[in-house]
Amino acid sequence: MRLTATIQVSVDGVMQGNGGPDHAGGFERGGWARPLFDSDAMTFVDQVYQRADAFVFGRRTYELFARYWGVRKDLENPIVGALNTKPKYVASNTLTDPEWADTTVLSGDLAAAIGELKAKPGGELQVHGSGALLRWLFEHGLVDELNLLLVPVVVGQGVRLFPANGPDLALHLVESRSFPKGITLQVYRPAGRPQYATD
Repeated sequence: MRLTATIQVSVDGVMQGNGGPDHAGGFERGGWARPLFDSDAMTFVDQVYQRADAFVFGRRTYELFARYWGVRKDLENPIVGALNTKPKYVASNTLTDPEWADTTVLSGDLAAAIGELKAKPGGELQVHGSGALLRWLFEHGLVDELNLLLVPVVVGQGVRLFPANGPDLALHLVESRSFPKGITLQVYRPAGRPQYATD
């Protein structure tokens, strides 16, 4: 399977609280992305979820998704149907008894566990949200494709997708498009380290 990540970020790189309230770390500006998701952008997101063969989450995002998506019964909804019928994996050394059906906890050697999942036949092993996990996956060269949904808003606070100091990474743009309310999609594939000018 290919490991693909779909992330919503503001123009200033914030990913926290895109869909609704999230008060972690004193964050007060949740729900900044949802008003700009028109029907075309939502159709794209629905199609992404439908391509999934399995999902992998960090613990915090897993718990948020389980509370919201995991209790819904409207399986005809593309997101609800995918999340509640496909295998879910959560990277955690502390979660021992996940309640969301078809969940497996990945603990210990996470790189080996993700490698085993990627070696399975299938299409996509998807990551949604899960910023800390996603940064770790990038650092270990495990991400095959990034769907970056750039939302035309500056949030001004909150957790950003990439830290102020971290590893560098070149990205190859394979697709780009825009949606009616101004969200733009860039699909990237990792391409090693960036080249730097020397003069």
